[in-house]
Amino acid sequence: MALSLTLAATVTSCGGDSGGDTGGSGSGSGSANKEITIGWVSGWDEDLVATYLWKRILQDRGYKVELKNLDTAPLYAGMAKGDVDVFLDTWLPVTHEDYWKRYGDKLEKLGVWYDSAKLTIAVPNYSDLKSLEDLKGKGGQYEGKIFGIEASSGLQRVSSTKMLPGYGIDKEFKVVPSSTAAMLAELKKATDAQKPIVVTLWRPHWAYASYPIRDLADPKGTMGQAEQINIVGRKDFGKDFAEVAGWLKKFRMDDKQLGSLEDLAINKYKGQEDKAVDEWLKANPDFVKSITG
Repeated sequence: MALSLTLAATVTSCGGDSGGDTGGSGSGSGSANKEITIGWVSGWDEDLVATYLWKRILQDRGYKVELKNLDTAPLYAGMAKGDVDVFLDTWLPVTHEDYWKRYGDKLEKLGVWYDSAKLTIAVPNYSDLKSLEDLKGKGGQYEGKIFGIEASSGLQRVSSTKMLPGYGIDKEFKVVPSSTAAMLAELKKATDAQKPIVVTLWRPHWAYASYPIRDLADPKGTMGQAEQINIVGRKDFGKDFAEVAGWLKKFRMDDKQLGSLEDLAINKYKGQEDKAVDEWLKANPDFVKSITG
């Protein structure tokens, strides 16, 4: 299928026997071919590990899996057009609210696999800051910068348009967009040198275990309350791939499971996500059976 989107990278992986139709019960061509395209966003570690975990689960059951690495906006547009089948990291009701309002009628929710997600603003443990209220009047100390992530991310939108004006610091600070990788590099550099820094972050994230950081209190609730991480598919995905949709509905990960998989993928097997999944599945032998059994 032609993809009229700008791709950051494309990884195509095929595995298992593609013969026979054990896919969905629908009549769509995707079901007959047993080919599924999963979209994912760079730097979103829970998305990365969930995507590679599902790549393995599906390949082991005879599906051909194509991974398409996209920025947030083109990923949602691609699902709405039918060029991407599934995305495993839709945050609702706040973070991806704009995308859901724009494309939701062309998509379908397939399940919630994590229900305690949270957008945050984080600082080093040695910082004197305790609350977002404490940022007022401190712009000069931080060169007016809060280090952000991708410009099209919901985190960037919420922190810029709700948090800054909510605390009256939009004249002092700017949430500087970059990339998740660049933000984490700045965080590591600052904490290694014991220097002040403020970053946008979210839970769940392995950074909380790897760096001496904590969240600033948000008494006004500008960053939103706990959210759900949804699996979202293109229109009629559940019809075309009924079997897979049924598995996705049963998919859940708790903090321990997700944290251990992220640690393997990010810190032990960086760039070798398949190896991280291999090791994690060996340590969690009943996990897949609980979903597909």
